[in-house]
Amino acid sequence: MPLDGIFLHQLNQELADALVGGRVDRVHQPARETVVLSMRSQGGTQKLLLCASASNPRAHLTTLPQDNPMNPPMFCMLMRKHLSGAKLLDIQQQGLDRVLHLHFETTNELGDRVVLTLSMEIMGRHSNLILVDEHGRVIDAVKRITDEMSRVRPVLPGMPYTPVPAKSRLSIFTATPAQILEALRAGRDGELSKALQEVLEGMSPLVCREIAHQVARGEQVLVSQLDGELETRLKFFLSQLSDQLREGRTQPTMLVDPQGRPKDFSYLEIHQYGVALVCRPYSTYSQLLDQFYSERDRIDRVHQRGADLLKLLVNLTERTTRKLNAQREELRQSQGREQWKELGDLLSANIYQLEKGMSSVTVQNYYAPDAPEIQIPLDPMLTPSKNIQRYYTRYRKADTAQRKLQELIAQGEAELDYFDTVLDELSRASLESELLAIREELAGQGYVRKNSRKGGRQEGRKLSPLRYRSDDGFLILCGRNNLQNERLSLKDSRNGDIWFHTQKIPGSHVVVVTQGQRPPDRTLEQAAVIAACNSKARDSGKVAVDYTEIRNVRKHPSGKPGLVLYEPYQTAVVEPDQALAQRLLEK
Repeated sequence: MPLDGIFLHQLNQELADALVGGRVDRVHQPARETVVLSMRSQGGTQKLLLCASASNPRAHLTTLPQDNPMNPPMFCMLMRKHLSGAKLLDIQQQGLDRVLHLHFETTNELGDRVVLTLSMEIMGRHSNLILVDEHGRVIDAVKRITDEMSRVRPVLPGMPYTPVPAKSRLSIFTATPAQILEALRAGRDGELSKALQEVLEGMSPLVCREIAHQVARGEQVLVSQLDGELETRLKFFLSQLSDQLREGRTQPTMLVDPQGRPKDFSYLEIHQYGVALVCRPYSTYSQLLDQFYSERDRIDRVHQRGADLLKLLVNLTERTTRKLNAQREELRQSQGREQWKELGDLLSANIYQLEKGMSSVTVQNYYAPDAPEIQIPLDPMLTPSKNIQRYYTRYRKADTAQRKLQELIAQGEAELDYFDTVLDELSRASLESELLAIREELAGQGYVRKNSRKGGRQEGRKLSPLRYRSDDGFLILCGRNNLQNERLSLKDSRNGDIWFHTQKIPGSHVVVVTQGQRPPDRTLEQAAVIAACNSKARDSGKVAVDYTEIRNVRKHPSGKPGLVLYEPYQTAVVEPDQALAQRLLEK
């Protein structure tokens, strides 16, 4: 993983400078394996996020809002009991392992001063957050590990805390390039980057690949292929990296793709990907991690907390699609309804030929050119007049079916469009309150049961539109869900405001609040970019965005929340720019 031991070493210095000496003000547990400590110090209040999830384990300062459950989990209550008001004395890293020990001075139940240790172990699926007492015994952990789960290192309350076993590897801070090269030669032969990872402590695969890339100029090279020139280049780059780390000349860097999506991060510039990934520098390591993991956490939270909604919407979409296909087939079959009327007319004109018991009759078809003879099937059990009425009845049923089916198909298509907008909302939801608002919306439409909890509806109502501020000073509002989109577009906006929406693509309604002024082109372009970023097309290269005065927007005949019609309008083609949208977002 990119958060290696050396990255944690740089981060630890940053955390120590910001937090040591501060006191724990509040403790929250927004997710099952995530704890946030609100720390008060002379520099102000800062939030330390400690996450032990298998997919995104990390520790860093955060400024992003976190939703907290209505009832705090047991581990959160225990942390509040032991660490509320505790003073952070020190943060120590275990060698270059991905383990941080946070030492807190606090008062126990007897009034004695004691030092408790909060150990943050960042080890992939084995990550954990463990609170240890002054005697070295585990008070509790966010993940309890029983003997059945691990005979090597169980973690249970009351058991002695066992440090993470350290591997015997060289440290780039103390080993010389010659010693590292000697260790490479002594180990097994293989690709240089993998060999470096086996020899050096705290080095991620990304950094090891970068060293090998610089040494071999982008070519793959084995350890056994290191000749005089390659050895010299390897020693040079190892020495250069060692000096950078000792002197603190590192740079928090995120690697993003051309669409701005985060892919990786490091403490130095990465060149191995060429133009495929772009290096984006950050001022602090915490800011880098906050931005990098916010998107991953958002997806994880949506998958976990919105899984039932996602399943419901997928099932509703599939069921509506099947129903639409059946209705379209039935409509296609009803297109021949005029044939039944013509047969009824022909039987009426030749009723004198009909007798009960006949299975068919041959008459002239006056509706066809040259009036050819045609054989019409009859029901021998019916009288002539009832046989005639049978064909007229078929015609009337087909005619009525066509009218009704056209209405039902239009309703079904509007329903599919609505489900598509809700799926887009769900994919962009990053807060629990946004998921609650989506549940409230679906409950209002009768797709899910209404929340019986008193606080559920209130939580959904706390949401307000996202607020952006253009570089020209204009307020730009962006709806988070269909109910909010409808309220923003049809109730809260004024006639002079400018309305934006992606063309034929689900997304948020975006409104530029003009207050009677004419917005410059730059504001209109930035609003179009915000609309593209808050839509299903946010990962596309070019997106068409329609815009018009709010007076031209009206509710869709289907009555579904958030669906509107608008005319006349203009269209702008823009590139979704998440960096721009984040910069303009009012925190």
